Amino acid sequence: MILAFETSAKAAGVALLEGGKLLGESFQNTGLTHSQTLMAMAEDLLINCGKTAGDVTAVAVAAGPGSFTGVRIGVAAAKGFAWGKEIPCYGVSTLEAMALNLDVYNGYVVPTMDARRDQTYTAIFRAEQGNLIRITEDMAISYAELAEKLKNSQNPIFLVGDGAVLCYNKLEETVSGLVLPSEHRLHQRAAGVALLAQKMMDAGIPGDGASLTPNYLRLSQAERERLSRENR
Repeated sequence: MILAFETSAKAAGVALLEGGKLLGESFQNTGLTHSQTLMAMAEDLLINCGKTAGDVTAVAVAAGPGSFTGVRIGVAAAKGFAWGKEIPCYGVSTLEAMALNLDVYNGYVVPTMDARRDQTYTAIFRAEQGNLIRITEDMAISYAELAEKLKNSQNPIFLVGDGAVLCYNKLEETVSGLVLPSEHRLHQRAAGVALLAQKMMDAGIPGDGASLTPNYLRLSQAERERLSRENR
């Protein structure tokens, strides 16, 4: 039984997966801080599913990229839960978990999150009849660079994530075939995190919580400012 956390953007999510079956999922996009809502959501979800913390045999978390604070909160919560119960802890790509929302479509799936400074956290996947094939690694690139990678596509390009609307608005004049999914498929979901962790477990990959670290893809503003001062 996998308990999964998703806190990489403004919305927070928790999901419970047992034997590959989604037992329940909680999603909240109210703007409250994840430190206020995450563990309360997890506790309520377990109760509503008739389970206890003792029934959980593995933990999963969206380990980035995303909001630096949000990712830290999720990773810390997952590691703390797993450490206290001595169970596996899996970190998965936020972007790949998002892309699972649209794997039933046929075309390219591009998860996107606003990385500020006119950049996006993104990756490119190919969706083929329920299969999701990774085309690129996770990236922090400019919108102009993303447009260059997508401009010659002959297939629909489905955007997903909290940066999808912004990305659509920036690229619609230069990239053809962009599609915004409906609201219920647009956001990051903890269910995708749980399903990716299940794939890792099935493949025999150990969930080593001790070595799990956030994947920010780039330095924080504080780190950039420190390096700038050191290089003067």
